[in-house]
Amino acid sequence: MENAVNQAEQGEQPVTESQEPQARKPQHPRNGHAARIVVVGGGVAGLEVATALGKLKSESIDTVTLVDSDSAHVWKPMLHTIAAGTRDLAQQQTTYLAQATDADFAYQPGEMCGLDREAREILLAPIYAPDGRELVAGRRLAYDKLVIAVGSGANDFGTPGVHEHCFMIDSRRKADAFNQEIRLRMVRCMTSGEQLQVAIVGGGATGVELAAELVQLAESATAYGALGEAAKFRIVLIEAGSRLLPSFPEEISEATRVRLQALGVSVIVGGRVSRATEQGFELANGELVPASLRVWAAGVKAPEFLMQLGLQTTRSNQLLVNDEMQTSDPDIYALGDCASYTLPGKQEALPPTAQVAHQQARYLIETLPHVLERPGAKPVGFAYRDFGALVSLAHYDAYGSLGKFGLFNGGVIRGRMAMLSHIMLYRSHQARLYGFWRGGLLWLIDLMNARLRPSIRLD
Repeated sequence: MENAVNQAEQGEQPVTESQEPQARKPQHPRNGHAARIVVVGGGVAGLEVATALGKLKSESIDTVTLVDSDSAHVWKPMLHTIAAGTRDLAQQQTTYLAQATDADFAYQPGEMCGLDREAREILLAPIYAPDGRELVAGRRLAYDKLVIAVGSGANDFGTPGVHEHCFMIDSRRKADAFNQEIRLRMVRCMTSGEQLQVAIVGGGATGVELAAELVQLAESATAYGALGEAAKFRIVLIEAGSRLLPSFPEEISEATRVRLQALGVSVIVGGRVSRATEQGFELANGELVPASLRVWAAGVKAPEFLMQLGLQTTRSNQLLVNDEMQTSDPDIYALGDCASYTLPGKQEALPPTAQVAHQQARYLIETLPHVLERPGAKPVGFAYRDFGALVSLAHYDAYGSLGKFGLFNGGVIRGRMAMLSHIMLYRSHQARLYGFWRGGLLWLIDLMNARLRPSIRLD
């Protein structure tokens, strides 16, 4: 598993040939008519593309339709705060129907399960009620240009027991489900006096940030009288590699480890998990890490149905794309975590981060209208700028590594500067969805709620 985790973090070689996807000649949308654009996936990339193209509307674009199995969007780097309950889900989510009305695109609920490339239609799975009733039959949706941005989830690498005994927090629903469960366990602790043990597998940004948010949750819960003594809340973070945050500079990795341990988090590095059970995690050396709540936040893997579309993919199910974000079918684009693109001269694909997803979305927003207006013209290829990376330890601390371009030449920031930079990433995303003024008002409302409402979710 350790080797698999390292592959996931360092980028993968494709299952198919490593050359750039071979594109067939693109067809002009419906013999000169305006194009029907379908965007599958309402994450960072998908929702930004649907919002921008919906507002744009031109002679070359007929309709823009967003397809997602969920009803609302949450900025993925914030899911750990939803899981811990240190942020209110209702305040931070963007409902697709409301956004579709504001940005003039259509929203279709549903999960993509297949693709008919000859008919230019995507296949949507039936929608069922929680009691098993079929609410909506399986259906087809026609497109002229298709944008796949379905994101990714955690990768269990075939580890026994993970799906049966672990929570994952890689979607809005999963993060909310974990939060509901941890609040139930806190009630039990408050009445029985037993210890709440949480173990997190994965020392990347998600696992590290979740551990810090859970510390904040424990402190706030104690202040509200929900736990009694803070010692009754035990958090363990397990990383298979030799250090936390392997994609960050070693200076940040070590500072993060020291800070988490100072906050009371038990950090285990070099701890390869061999099995998950009801009692906790079994390590390869035979040690058992006891935990009543188990979270799997290791690895990255795109949805498996992408392997069945007849397009070139990697071992982690990502769609291979060229410098125009096209898959092996030039009428189908892929963005964000579900896409694999390797910059010229590089050996590893771009990492599955919100930064990459946003830049790819911005590229397609600027490029696709010109492609539709001038069929056959080749646009300038995608150019990526590494602005560095940030990790936030709740309200305790934050660290950032600066990118290496222009006036920047690497370096590290921490404390208030890193915290503000982390906040601005989210507020910039909100501004792209809602506009500058409405995004600013949402920020103001969040600041007011932080003063007026409980610091954690208590309902």
